[in-house]
Amino acid sequence: MAGEKGETQLPTTSAIAGARPAATAPVPPMRVRVVDGPDAGAVFAASADRFTIGTHERAELVLRDSTVSRFHCQVGVEDGRITVRDLGSRNGTLVDGVSILHAHLTDGATLRLGRTQLRFELGDEPVGMPVAEEPGFGGMVGGSVAMRAVFARLARAAASDATLLIEGETGTGKEVAAESVHASSARRAGPLVVVDCGAIPPDLLESELFGHERGAFTSAVSVRQGAFELAAGGTIFLDEIGELGPEVQPKLLRVLERREFKRVGGTRWAPVDVRVIAATNRSLRGEVNARRFRSDLYYRLAVLEVRLPPLRERPEDIPLLVEHVLGRLGLADRPEAGALRGEACHADLARHPWPGNVRELRNYIERCLALAERPPLGADPPGEGAEPDGALDFKAARESWHRDFEKRYLEELLARHGGNVSAAARSAGIDRKYLYRLLWRHGLR
Repeated sequence: MAGEKGETQLPTTSAIAGARPAATAPVPPMRVRVVDGPDAGAVFAASADRFTIGTHERAELVLRDSTVSRFHCQVGVEDGRITVRDLGSRNGTLVDGVSILHAHLTDGATLRLGRTQLRFELGDEPVGMPVAEEPGFGGMVGGSVAMRAVFARLARAAASDATLLIEGETGTGKEVAAESVHASSARRAGPLVVVDCGAIPPDLLESELFGHERGAFTSAVSVRQGAFELAAGGTIFLDEIGELGPEVQPKLLRVLERREFKRVGGTRWAPVDVRVIAATNRSLRGEVNARRFRSDLYYRLAVLEVRLPPLRERPEDIPLLVEHVLGRLGLADRPEAGALRGEACHADLARHPWPGNVRELRNYIERCLALAERPPLGADPPGEGAEPDGALDFKAARESWHRDFEKRYLEELLARHGGNVSAAARSAGIDRKYLYRLLWRHGLR
């Protein structure tokens, strides 16, 4: 969108390359005008439903203010309203003079980022956002605008061989998205190798990725191929890439930049022919701000980016998801499945926040069928005296218990300090802004 006469148009990142989707959906015409600061007078017009402001070249709105963080904040549409989220910036984000972590934006609102002041504006004509015509892509389903926009981006990503970063909360379907992209790509005849970076001890992760030579360390009794070798000609999926330690990050960066790797204990660099897809439930932009993740590695991973929205942002997809899960389980015709159909049931399901997202919905459906009734939502959460659910795969069980531990710990921490977040952060030994993000994540603020 061209700026008005006399205005400087700030740089934006390019759209995902590939085939053009056949449909578009309207999104609010969002515009930001720089009122004060080094870029005063410039205007940015959004071309999608969300954008990031910062000094890093991968931000959609790039500022030249040294007091602004690399990825400072993100503006986007959530639950039908426009919001702004601070991404762990060092100087904070102010909306109409109030410091925020997450806030709604209205037409004319002012934002202060470091020395820069911005004014948020809404235009008159909606922006057309590319969406898929079909309510699904590969193993994923969803008829909401948010998901059809995701399907359009995934389809474009599948048409290229560029590195793809998928972000989304636990249980939103990141692994299914990676599988779907691989199955729709030119590499579908090759292997898809999955590495869960959060489940492998840091001292073994390098060997898992790149392999090792005999004698490289005490237990290396033979040569071992790593995931990059095993994925030759296909795709490697690096799940929970945000858990990657600082000692492995530069080695992965070299693989992405030079397309070559070296086994642990080896001396020879070998070429690698793989497509890399990474996923994380963290905000890697926030991790870059906190200097826990290399910005150059983020740049290499996020050639293409897709965010999977949480289920609470798209409750209209629940009926379709219920039928999809029943069909995948082969139980759509069972009499018990009737309890999961109907407007009253769907309305009840839509009111639940689904912190575990689609994975939690799937587990709930399986529980309903096993009990031949519909138990109350949220009943018997893990950790409340319940035993670990051996019916779940290890990753799902670990994430479920981790979520519950976090929430219970935070509740106890706040209670112990009378709701004083600053005191609670000092006691827990964590940054106050990070504690605020945890509280938002679990609905405690």
